[in-house]
Amino acid sequence: MPNGAQALMKTLADAGIEVCFSNPGTSEMHFVAALDDEPRMRAVLALFEGVATGAADGYARMADKPAAVLLHLGCGLGNGLANLHNARKGKVPVVNIVGDHATYHMALDAQLQSDIETVARNVSPGFVRTSMRTEDLCKDAVEAIQVARGRPGQVATLILPADVSWGEGGVAAAPPPLPAPPAADDGTVSAIADAIRSGGKTALLLGGQALREPALVLAARLAAQCGVKVFSEVFPTRLERGAGRPPVERIAYLAELASLQLSPFDHLVLVDAKSPVSFFAYPGKASELVPDGCQVHTLSTPAQNAVASLARLVGALDADQAEAALQPAQRPGRPRGRLSAEKICKAIGHLLPDDAIIVDEANTSGLMLPVMTAGAPAHDLITLTGGAIGQSLPNAVGAAIACPDRPVLALVGDGSAMYTIQALWTMARENLDVTVVVFGNAAYSILNVELERVGAQNDVGPKARSQLDLTGPNLDFARLAQGMGVHGVRVDTAEDFCKALEYAFAHPGPHLIDAAIPESLNRTKRRILPWLLRSLPSLPAPLARALKKKLAP
Repeated sequence: MPNGAQALMKTLADAGIEVCFSNPGTSEMHFVAALDDEPRMRAVLALFEGVATGAADGYARMADKPAAVLLHLGCGLGNGLANLHNARKGKVPVVNIVGDHATYHMALDAQLQSDIETVARNVSPGFVRTSMRTEDLCKDAVEAIQVARGRPGQVATLILPADVSWGEGGVAAAPPPLPAPPAADDGTVSAIADAIRSGGKTALLLGGQALREPALVLAARLAAQCGVKVFSEVFPTRLERGAGRPPVERIAYLAELASLQLSPFDHLVLVDAKSPVSFFAYPGKASELVPDGCQVHTLSTPAQNAVASLARLVGALDADQAEAALQPAQRPGRPRGRLSAEKICKAIGHLLPDDAIIVDEANTSGLMLPVMTAGAPAHDLITLTGGAIGQSLPNAVGAAIACPDRPVLALVGDGSAMYTIQALWTMARENLDVTVVVFGNAAYSILNVELERVGAQNDVGPKARSQLDLTGPNLDFARLAQGMGVHGVRVDTAEDFCKALEYAFAHPGPHLIDAAIPESLNRTKRRILPWLLRSLPSLPAPLARALKKKLAP
C-alpha cells in the first residue's frame, strides 16, 4: 500500500497538476522520493523559495491551471511570500505544499518549528490546512485543488507533516470537478444596458479573464456600437495584445494620471476588476480614483464568467454584429546611438517575434513599452500584479515551462532582478527559451520618483539618497548570468542591443542582456513631475490629456 506522499503525488497528477516547483528540506524527503513514482509529474528545482513560488505563478497564468510548490517549513514559506502575494493579487491558482515536522515532534519546539498556518493565511486566505492523518491527506489535497482552481483563482496551502507523508495507508482521491462559474444575471445586464443607453459617458474597466482575446473582442464591439471607452486595470495578470487584437488602454500607475483618465465618465462598468484606488496614500490626495458623480456598476465579479457576462451585455445592446476595432500591424524603426530605456522598448517593438510572452517588471524604464509594442505581432503580457518586486525572472521560468514552443522575454530593473537572481540557474538547468533584459540604471528609480511625490524631498540628504542608489559597487549582470550557466552580454549602444536581442531570439535557450542606461526620470524630471501632476486639474482638458500621454503613453 502506498505511503501518504505516494498517494498525494497520484492525487495531484490525476487532477491535472503536472509540474512541481520545489525547494525541499528534510521534512519533505518522502514527497521528493515519491516524484520518481509518478511519471506525469515534472519536478523543477529552484535555489530560492521566491523563485519556486514565482515560477508557479507564471506557469498558472499561461497554463490556466495550477502547479504545485513544495516548500520547507514556515521559513521556506516565508521566503516565498512575496511572489505568492503577487499570485493572490492576480487571482492565480497555486497549490502550496509546505512540509512540517512530524506531528509528535511539533510540541518539542525544535529550531525550525513555527506557526505555518499563520504565515500562510497572509497569501492563502481561502484554504489553509494541516493534514494530521495519512488517511485524510488526499481528501485534504482535493479540497485544496478545488479551491485553487475555483473562481477567482487562489493560493491554497496544504501543510504536510513528515509522519503523515511517510505513513502507510495513503489512498489517492478522485480529482475535483472543474468550476463552472455563472454569468451575470438578467437584472444586472439590463441595468447596465440602461445605464449605457442613458446618454452619459460610460467606460468599461476590464481585469482578470476579461483581458483575454474573446472578452476583448466583445468589449470592442460594445465600444463600436455604443461609444463606450475600454480600459484595462493598471497591472494585468495576463493581457493578450498586439496586431490583430483589440487594443485597450491601461489605467495609469500614477494616481493623478488615472484620475484624469476616469474624469470624463458618468458610469464605470467593472468586468472582473475592482474599483480603482491609488497604490499608496499621499498627503492631501484622495485614495479612491473614481470621480465624484461617476456611478460604478459591476457586470461580473472575479467569481463569475467574464466572457459570458460580456456576451449577454453585447446581446442586450444589439452589438453582436458590430465590427470590433483591431490593432493594425506596425513596428517602430530600428533605434541607433547611445542606449536608453526608450530605445530598448523601441528595439523590442521592432524585433519581437510572433507569439511571444513578455513578462514586464521594467518599472520606470518600461514607460514607453506599451506604445512601442502595440502593433508588434500578437503576444501575451504578464505584469506585476501585487507590486512585490522580484516577480519577472521566476514568472518567466514558469511561463516558459507552460509554453515551451513560445519565446519568453523577461524585462526587469536591476534592483528587482537581484531579488530573485537565482532564477537564472533554473533557466539554465531546464534549458528554457527565455531572454532576460536587465535595465541597468543603477538606481531604485521608482523609489526616487515616490520620494518626490510624497513630499519628502526637503528632508533628503546624502544618507537617504544612498539608500536609493545601486552604484558602488556596480552590478555586472552579464557575469552573474555566466556564473549560473546563462549566456550573458553587456551593451550600452542601441546597435549592440539590437544585435544581442536578435541573437537571443535566433538561438533557443536562456540569454541575458545587461543594458547600461541612464535613468528614464533623472533628478530634474523627478522634481518637475510632482508639480506637473498637481497642475493637471487646473489645465484645459485637451492640454491635460496631452500631458498625460507624454508622461505615460
